[in-house]
Amino acid sequence: MSALWSAAELRAVFGVDAAWDVSGISIDTRTLAPGDLFVALHGARDGHEFVAAALEKGAAAALVSKPMPGRVIVVEDTLRGLERLGAAARARAGAKVVAVTGSVGKTTTKEMLRRTLCAFGPVHAAEASFNNHIGVPLTLARMPSDAAFGVFEIGMNHPGEIAPLAALVRPDVAIITCVDRAHLGLMGSEEAIAQEKAAVFCGLVPGGTAVLPGDTRFLPLLRAAVPPGCRALVFGEGAVEARLLELKHGADACEVAGEIEGVPVWFGLAAPGRHMAMNGLAVLAAADGLGLELTRAAAALDGFTPFTGRGARRRIAVAGGAAVLLDESYNASGASMRAALAVLALQPGRHVAVLGDMLELGDFAQDEHLGLLPAVLAAAERVFTCGEHSRALFDSLPRSKQGAHAADAATLAPLVKAALHAGDTVLVKGSYGSRMRDVISVLESPA
Repeated sequence: MSALWSAAELRAVFGVDAAWDVSGISIDTRTLAPGDLFVALHGARDGHEFVAAALEKGAAAALVSKPMPGRVIVVEDTLRGLERLGAAARARAGAKVVAVTGSVGKTTTKEMLRRTLCAFGPVHAAEASFNNHIGVPLTLARMPSDAAFGVFEIGMNHPGEIAPLAALVRPDVAIITCVDRAHLGLMGSEEAIAQEKAAVFCGLVPGGTAVLPGDTRFLPLLRAAVPPGCRALVFGEGAVEARLLELKHGADACEVAGEIEGVPVWFGLAAPGRHMAMNGLAVLAAADGLGLELTRAAAALDGFTPFTGRGARRRIAVAGGAAVLLDESYNASGASMRAALAVLALQPGRHVAVLGDMLELGDFAQDEHLGLLPAVLAAAERVFTCGEHSRALFDSLPRSKQGAHAADAATLAPLVKAALHAGDTVLVKGSYGSRMRDVISVLESPA
């Protein structure tokens, strides 16, 4: 078992006696592997309660903030300790690092980057959306010293969260996928959201590259945040550095022709939608910022397929045959709802939309949900909704389009299942807290 961190490296990071090599970093005994360093964080439960179990399960050692029996490294604060380990990982690695933030599309763009950069060397990126004050240093601390590239999501839902994470990651390239009204209730205004997203650029290494969305009215604000000496690449349509020239899409794929600073690129994606094409252009702009050969990067991106909860497309059994499921159940904002509905409109058969609440919108919630009405009317013949805020949207629909409304996803799910016909295409989307995965579970159960 190779060491992720040697005992000598741990001694150098923490300035304390450490006699154990560790092969991984864990914050959860349920997923801990033998040889891991268990970090006892304070959360809903105090991680120190699980140190004995972690050591018994085979952890090489535990990082703790109070003296305890066993193989422990004692620090003043375990979260700060995890950050120190993450900073040390960034300092020791020769990897080129890309940070991704934005109101929507972060995880899809991260996975596109993983696929693309793998053509040029070993890539380290989180398997899940580890994009907060714990997930970012954890992902950094897990980065092997021989990684050629590191890809990190940086998320937020309150002011002041992005800058310290960007400073920790110190990206060579930083991408903002888009600026939208997600978390509007917590941030107060769309301009405040744009300012918070722009904070990712404060972490850029000298001479780094900022990749910016061209289709936002806040582009001047974003540009102004790019540090002197750093390069700005804007992706979108029109006079931009990473330009969409042509988009052809069908029900389950799209073909993209673009140009990155005068270099023509072509790639196909196993998913339709302008938003997917734009994510791909942002990835190729990042590849250009890293100095990679663009034709090779586009060839590596070609064929990208979305994954569960973020646009994955699969067949499900329904009465009389099969239907197509568009699984967008992981999260939702106004922009991502409209993008998903546009994809639904491209599909064959009857279009069924199953929509849960968009959360963290505060006093803007009703207006944001009602604002979806034109897109819903254009895309769906039958609509099912759940949650407090989606009720107003459902009530605004013509009776002919109303399927059912329920208080929660678990109650709604069997109503949707019973209403589906062979040949339908059904979109399921809502914020993570709306638990639209409960609908997915029922739809994927045997008919």
